[in-house]
Amino acid sequence: MKQTLFILFFLTSKSAFAQVTFVIDNFSNDYVGKLFIADTTKVFSKGWVAIFDKTSNRQLIKINSDELTFELHKGKVLANIRELPYGEQSQILHEDYNFDGKKDFAIMEGQKSCYHGPSFQIYLATDNGFKQSPEFSRLSQDYCGMFRTDPKTKTIHTMTKSGCCWHQFSEFKVKNNKPYPVKIVEEGLSTSGITWDYKEQNLVNGKMSETTYQKLDLEEGKYDPILSFEIKNKKKMQIFKTGSTLYYVLTDADGKIELLYNGTFKYSGRDNNLSFTNHNTNYVINDDKIIIKTPNNNTYQLQALDNTRAGTLAKVKSLKAENIIP
Repeated sequence: MKQTLFILFFLTSKSAFAQVTFVIDNFSNDYVGKLFIADTTKVFSKGWVAIFDKTSNRQLIKINSDELTFELHKGKVLANIRELPYGEQSQILHEDYNFDGKKDFAIMEGQKSCYHGPSFQIYLATDNGFKQSPEFSRLSQDYCGMFRTDPKTKTIHTMTKSGCCWHQFSEFKVKNNKPYPVKIVEEGLSTSGITWDYKEQNLVNGKMSETTYQKLDLEEGKYDPILSFEIKNKKKMQIFKTGSTLYYVLTDADGKIELLYNGTFKYSGRDNNLSFTNHNTNYVINDDKIIIKTPNNNTYQLQALDNTRAGTLAKVKSLKAENIIP
């Protein structure tokens, strides 16, 4: 009998010890928060988050959750920590989300954003208290964690991803207390692994206008550089080898690819130049210039800018690449 009572006492004590309510009071002179964790031995526990008026102690907001988590800072749970996108995010965020000069609330509701990340319910400050906003709440649920705000531009920014090689970045503005997209950029690594493919949408005259472009994957060590230099308008020419293939690429000032070629090259050891033909246009690359001859016999010379050259085509003499012919 004594042993049974001891076991019951132990289990009751363990259960009581595992439950805890934290007071969160580092974010406002007017409000205080409370976080209840049902089982502190679990990484994700049932519990609730609530906001109270400091003067009247009246409960203003309460969110019940099946999955809450927390971190301690010198024994306390703190509000307004937002380490985006994958770091610590507080259970209570008290900031202005609709740019009306009044601080709103983001209350953690669980782990419903990407990769089981934190998600929030957003409550906007009104003249009659705080009102839950489905539109703002979705911005913290359909992406990777809490969104970021930029008070200077009055824009909201979100990010989501799938695996290592697809990301989406979105920018929103606010009208009538509702966010709407003004820019969406999707990027995905191409099957070749050489480029990132982009699809960009921008709000123009009330409609989303779409453009596509590519950029080089700039992962260090992926390419064996042969020659590069800049030409006018901050464009850049690069010759590089990856695997057993030689590439020519011309990018604009923003790094967008204007021409990427990996077909057959001819190398002249006597003249130390590379040449190739693309869509009936002939290109001759030298260490200090590019000569382009069009199908209608127009010739253009693009000179390398001073102090921008790196490398030399002399490296091609000893280069082993399957798409170079003498």
